[in-house]
Amino acid sequence: MLDHAVIMVVIILIINIVYVSFFTIRMILTMKGRRYIAAFISMIEVIIYILGLGLVLDNLNRIENLIAYAVGYGLGVIIGSKIEEKMALGYITVHVISSNPDIEFTRRLRDKGYGVTSWSAYGMDGDRLAMQILTPRKYELKLYETIKQIDPKAFIIAYEPQHIHGGFWVKQVKKGRLFKSQNDIK
Repeated sequence: MLDHAVIMVVIILIINIVYVSFFTIRMILTMKGRRYIAAFISMIEVIIYILGLGLVLDNLNRIENLIAYAVGYGLGVIIGSKIEEKMALGYITVHVISSNPDIEFTRRLRDKGYGVTSWSAYGMDGDRLAMQILTPRKYELKLYETIKQIDPKAFIIAYEPQHIHGGFWVKQVKKGRLFKSQNDIK
């Protein structure tokens, strides 16, 4: 009897981890405009949800099943978030302000394949170099490392753009030319 209870807890835990992971991924895909993939995932998600909830509702007298359901839900949120980080869908726009307008910041970033628009700016303590950089999210952390290597004191703000249209960089992404030699350039 105890073996059956342990197996039931493990099954409920796994089902809920998978369900919530699918739920998280579906929500992110929906927000990124990938409706058809999100719709397909939602069909799988609802089947898993019904199975897990059915097991718990059929055995409401067992508190360990409820606890397994709750723990599985929490773990599913964490795992779903980790999966989304690895998928890194979309793009990130990074605004950088360097207190040293004389360094070859823009050229060094472009040499690594980043799309950079730069302009002169004036801050509280004098001249600055301001830049706007667009990159796929999967290169976001590498971009931050590169910026900090060039100017450890750079001011960085990042956000996800809602819509991208035109420009040199977008054309290069569509042609698959950017970041091909990213590992070669370090």
